[in-house]
Amino acid sequence: MSSTAVPAPTAAKANPNQALPLYAAAVVGFMVLVILEGAFVRATGSGAGCGNHWPLCNGDFFPHHPRLTTLIEYTHRSMTGVCTTMVAVLIGWTFLARPRGDRSRRAVVWSGILLLTEALLGALLVKGGYVENNASNMRVFMQCVHFTNTMLLLAAITITWWWLRNHTPPLHLRPLARPAAWLAVVATLFVGATGSVAALADTIFPSTSLQTAFVQDFAANSPLLVRMRWVHPATALIALACAIWLALQLSSKLGRWVLVLIAAQLVLGAADVLLLAPTWMQILHLLGADLYWIALVAACTTVLAPTGPSTTAAS
Repeated sequence: MSSTAVPAPTAAKANPNQALPLYAAAVVGFMVLVILEGAFVRATGSGAGCGNHWPLCNGDFFPHHPRLTTLIEYTHRSMTGVCTTMVAVLIGWTFLARPRGDRSRRAVVWSGILLLTEALLGALLVKGGYVENNASNMRVFMQCVHFTNTMLLLAAITITWWWLRNHTPPLHLRPLARPAAWLAVVATLFVGATGSVAALADTIFPSTSLQTAFVQDFAANSPLLVRMRWVHPATALIALACAIWLALQLSSKLGRWVLVLIAAQLVLGAADVLLLAPTWMQILHLLGADLYWIALVAACTTVLAPTGPSTTAAS
């Protein structure tokens, strides 16, 4: 008597690369934590916590008998080291998992390049003494350059994650979607750079009242750092208009997320001004800015370099 074996149900093949987009998302999340901790270093005046030494802390790998400012600065440097390792793993994993010519390879390479420039700019801030209460014009310039590079780094990692997802939703664009995307990105970069200067001014030259702050902003004898503070809300309004224009060009959930997050930023920014920029509010405002930037980069990447077919809707 012969018996016929019943084949077991065939299991779906597991995709070994499914974990890669999740890991890339984790790198994006950890990068946000590094940015927030860097803001905490600035807000607490701990930038010189490791002295004029980089990458060592007061000449040592592990600080001995550290002060609070040293612990804060050392924590930031340690988190930066972890982030560097995570990006290095992401680069290697992406090159192993994705074929030659894949766009995610290009994005992750830019992540590595911008991470190197981020480290160099951080070293320049420390070695040049552009930390703590330094309110020189050069500090203003370095602050803008450093934070702009930070935003570009976060954008590169975000694009890497976005392209690794291999998600190609149908895209319905209005004719002006592309220029709207470029304007929104450029305007937001200016908002970030001027916002870092405004936050620095709030830290070094805290105001006792809202009226005093307005007087300081337009006083001829105020430092450049303070007189530039008004530029941040002005550029924020321009970026708001650009983001609304972009969202109107997109018929997608992503466009709505951009609108929701920038509306939240307006509320957080107003609260930051009215509360005279306490440290916790600055961190919360920056968190909202990072989330908005991630959503905006994803939306603009979808418009400017779609991974799937797109259609242009009539205006």
